[in-house]
Amino acid sequence: MTMAIAVERGRVAFAEHRWDDAFKDLADADAERTLLAEDLERFSTVAFLLGRDGIAIETGQRAHQQFLATGDVAGAARCAAWLGVSLLSMGDFTARSSGWLARAHRLVQETDEATSVSGLLLIPTGLGALLGGDPEGAARAFDEAFSIGYRFRDADLMALAQLGQGQAKIMFGELGEGLALFDEAMIAVTAGEIAPIPSGIIYCAVIGNCHRAFDLRRAHEWTIALDQWCGDRPDMVLFSGQCQMHRAQLYFLHGAWTDALRAARAAQDKARRGDREALYGGWYQQGEIQRLCGELDEAEDAFGRAAQSGYDPEPGLALLRLAQGKPQLAQSLIERAVEGSDPGGRRLLLPGLVEIELAVGDVAAARRGADELHAMSGAIAMPLVQAHAHQAEGAVLLAEGEAGDALNTLRRAWAHWQELDAPYETARCRVLVARAYRALGDEDSVSIELEPARAIFAELGARPALAETDAWSRGKSEGTAGLLTAREVEVLRLVSEGKTNRVIAGELYLSEKTVAHHLSNMFTKLGLSSRAAATAYAYEHGLV
Repeated sequence: MTMAIAVERGRVAFAEHRWDDAFKDLADADAERTLLAEDLERFSTVAFLLGRDGIAIETGQRAHQQFLATGDVAGAARCAAWLGVSLLSMGDFTARSSGWLARAHRLVQETDEATSVSGLLLIPTGLGALLGGDPEGAARAFDEAFSIGYRFRDADLMALAQLGQGQAKIMFGELGEGLALFDEAMIAVTAGEIAPIPSGIIYCAVIGNCHRAFDLRRAHEWTIALDQWCGDRPDMVLFSGQCQMHRAQLYFLHGAWTDALRAARAAQDKARRGDREALYGGWYQQGEIQRLCGELDEAEDAFGRAAQSGYDPEPGLALLRLAQGKPQLAQSLIERAVEGSDPGGRRLLLPGLVEIELAVGDVAAARRGADELHAMSGAIAMPLVQAHAHQAEGAVLLAEGEAGDALNTLRRAWAHWQELDAPYETARCRVLVARAYRALGDEDSVSIELEPARAIFAELGARPALAETDAWSRGKSEGTAGLLTAREVEVLRLVSEGKTNRVIAGELYLSEKTVAHHLSNMFTKLGLSSRAAATAYAYEHGLV
């Protein structure tokens, strides 16, 4: 086969998204004689998509040099800019990516030819502003990039700029406008107007931001579209792992844990083959499933591998520490994670924070977290954030002894979880409803709520939740509560009713000194420091 035939076949395969064939034909042609700069660009793109980063970078560098050799400074600048942007999209924030971007800047300044490359170079500037917590600076960069893209009718640049504009809007708290910009960018992607690498960047960024905004409907819709896009390109590695990662998130929420685990492992495989952005999500989702199934050692390993991506595996790791019987460490981890997160990250972490603070008996801290989540739910009318906010509020009200108010709030949470088709969370909510009924003395309703919850936990294989539910339904509590003597449990119940040491002593026919001694022992065993914390613990563990 002559070089000309191989090149033409490679071009056709590229246009038809047959990446393996395009790679083979262009490689064969290049081995015979150096390709033209435009074909080297195609070769580099295909190599990136197949996860062959070394070849992609080397070929992109050669394309850049070819453009310079032929006097096409604008082409050389474009090639340098895309090398830098592609490296950044894969998580390469080293001197290599910044070097290519700097070279592109210099070449743009040196040429008199007007191009859209100057707009492309504003995309990393805007991203840097977003990461630095400067939405105003990000918005300026992305707005200017969009204007340049519009002037040159550069569809790739316009869509990338709209993605950035949407992210900046969300940072401003303008959620509706931000999500609308995502939709507009995605219309261009799904219509096939955008090149492969910017398409993949936009797909994955939009879905990730929809999850952070608790917009499950959009996340679901665009994940299906990404799945189809990757399915039409079965030999593609880049972005396909992230597709599997997002599939795992949805399967997990909807109770298809076996499918979620399969998708998570597929994401890990793609991460090993080159889609490194799938590393965190693939291992984090696996760790979450294993944690909820009681496979704590396996979850520990999975969260450790997720952390190798550079992101903290929270709230999963903190909740794992709680399951391992390390409540103070869990509290420290989740509080540190919340303090260091941006608003989007806080939304994802607050439900775990409330759960852990209640478990350690810090009702005041749990109240603050629930209030913040409730405030967010007022600004974000999404079923998922509403469900989390109502469930957190209900759990805190229960700990505060307001069982009637808790019951009403938890019923609203339950309705949202039902709407979302989230069986595990629905079951957890029903257990809280049962606890509210027990606090109100309605044992018949307790059984009505617990049986469906038990059935869901059993079907999912959520053994810890099932065991805890069974223990509570028998009026017992596992874990640290089992360290208490019968007399200490009696004292704890009376403390939770707001009674003083003197009243407790009178009811139990003990001296106040003995009651104080029991309280001291109880606080030491449970790691508590106040009567309020003891009250919260008693409600949380079904002792009252």
